[in-house]
Amino acid sequence: MTVKVVGGGLAGSEAAWQLARRGLAVELIDMKPQKMTPAHHSPEFAELVCSNSLRGDRLENAVGLLKEELRRLGSLILECALATRVEAGGCLAVDRQGFAALVTEKLRTHPNITIRSEEITSVPPGPVIVATGPLTSAALSKAIGEYFGEDHLHFFDAAAPLISAASVDMDLAWRQSRYDRGTDDYVNCPLDKEQYLAFVKALAEAEEAPVHGFEDSGVFEGCMPVEVMARRGVDTLRFGPMKPVGLRDPRTGREPYAAVQLRQDNAACSVYNLVGFQTHLKFPEQRRVFSMIPALRNAEYLRYGVMHRNTFLQSPKLLDRFYRDRRDPLVAFAGQMTGVEGYVESAASGYLAAAAMAAQLQGRPLPEFPQETAIGALALYISDSRVEHFQPMNVNFGILSPLDRRVRKKAEKNLAIAQRSLAIIDEMIARGI
Repeated sequence: MTVKVVGGGLAGSEAAWQLARRGLAVELIDMKPQKMTPAHHSPEFAELVCSNSLRGDRLENAVGLLKEELRRLGSLILECALATRVEAGGCLAVDRQGFAALVTEKLRTHPNITIRSEEITSVPPGPVIVATGPLTSAALSKAIGEYFGEDHLHFFDAAAPLISAASVDMDLAWRQSRYDRGTDDYVNCPLDKEQYLAFVKALAEAEEAPVHGFEDSGVFEGCMPVEVMARRGVDTLRFGPMKPVGLRDPRTGREPYAAVQLRQDNAACSVYNLVGFQTHLKFPEQRRVFSMIPALRNAEYLRYGVMHRNTFLQSPKLLDRFYRDRRDPLVAFAGQMTGVEGYVESAASGYLAAAAMAAQLQGRPLPEFPQETAIGALALYISDSRVEHFQPMNVNFGILSPLDRRVRKKAEKNLAIAQRSLAIIDEMIARGI
């Protein structure tokens, strides 16, 4: 039986390799070089189009942990990245051309992999892994929308920042739903008039991120960035996402002048979303300006706000923890279209989708990575059916299971989480995952 893998980015390349090394015949289908997107310039697989950095390399960093998990599990992407590494301080950076060429060579020379250059315009019957990325062609995007239903396919990533719940100063915030409706679902961060005016001024003057040529500025029409609202008038935010109506500050007994609301973003209550704060500001500007909100002055950002073209699925309603269609487990998806954000995260989704597909076809137990691991936490995040406001996510320690003990220093806590994860990975490898 041949497994089709559609898409030759990092997720598709990893998936094809993992299927092939497990003894399955693989047909890797990519539309390059027959058809290119505005962001691609090379016919090679695994082209890095945005940066030559695969981000932090220390275990105290969640993406560093994810890379180490993948390395131990025999990831093609990590093997090729380490072989083409260039100096970049504490980051894993690669020679982009050398990296893509090495991945392509390994895929083209593997005896179990055949390559086909063709634009796929429908979701193939299983067994298949679709990994066509955030710049999926218009024809295939339309087909995926029809396959799942148009309501489950999103074409723009307009996401507010996510912060660690533990980093919110609750001495300066309180829990309350507006008009006391619900069960105190929101954390409210108040500002007095002076604080609010200074915040609006800084927000209106803050520096935005550049818009790349392949992005669509039309994203701003359907979801206005918070900095654009600030420029439209000093009170615009007070009548929008920062309106204080229906709230009562327990410290004063009165309605605050303005308030930012935080909404729970995961089932473990460890991650919060800044409600209505979709933004296109540069990441350092987000940290600088949003720290002017008193309760968020020491906020730890798990994901900054982003606004760009990004085709992604409403995965919690559609996919299981193995990236498989809940209706048809022989049809799987991988990469950024599933809601994992970033190159390394895409490779991890390709790894798990392929490992699960191979196990399923070969009659072996499915590889159940727990939430204590970075690979497992990502997969459980994108498949958690309890999530109501799903947005793509980078790996972060906020989505991993917390420790069963208190560790005061952040770096020591993160390292302990990483060591726990790697012990589980080593145990799974020993069992022959």
